[in-house]
Amino acid sequence: MPTTRRTFGALAAGAALAALAPTGNAHAAPRHRRLIAHDDFCHGLAQWVTELQAGGTVTASRGVLEIDVPGGATVWFKQRLQGPYVLEYTATPVSEGGVNDRVSDLNNFWNATDVRSPDDLFATPRGGALDEYDHLTAYYAGYGANYNTTTRLRRYVGQAGVRPLIHDYTEPLLVPGEPNRVRIVSDGSTVRWWNNGRLVFDYRDPQPYTGGHFAFRTVWSHFRITGFRVWSPLQHP
Repeated sequence: MPTTRRTFGALAAGAALAALAPTGNAHAAPRHRRLIAHDDFCHGLAQWVTELQAGGTVTASRGVLEIDVPGGATVWFKQRLQGPYVLEYTATPVSEGGVNDRVSDLNNFWNATDVRSPDDLFATPRGGALDEYDHLTAYYAGYGANYNTTTRLRRYVGQAGVRPLIHDYTEPLLVPGEPNRVRIVSDGSTVRWWNNGRLVFDYRDPQPYTGGHFAFRTVWSHFRITGFRVWSPLQHP
């Protein structure tokens, strides 16, 4: 799908401003939903699979998933998720003088499958380099990527070198030490990605990916992540 580079603010002009403005209840829990997956990050990485391009550390303890890596890193949630669902977490970019404390690349895959092993994402080995994920069908958000200069949404289609770009913004971007309260909505053809109550990506996919795996993805950075929750909306009686 063709797209043009623009600022997020320019695209949000007019009536869209009201939808994108921060609101006090943007992350409020719907009245009818149930918790289908979560991790309090107090008991290690039993629910996760890590793929590291150049080493580094990924740990889960005392309520924090900490990703501190010098290269590409993908941290997959083992449980396959089927929509509709709402996924939430909080990620803080660390900028405290560490060797990997480059504020960049708060990225996610979701509803991901690998066309080489569609029944088992983890049957195909990957090593953390970005081009190894071209065989996925998935949505991919890159928030503050490319040295914290771009914020983009892509729709991976399972072909090497093909990563269709849906949205391409020059802001919003990451702020050192500032928490990012992310909310991902997967509801049929509706695909949404929120940050701190602001709707960043709003996409209606005519051929949606409605289930698959979620991952945190970053490169040469340091993040602390808390509050991972996945909710399944319930139908009203």
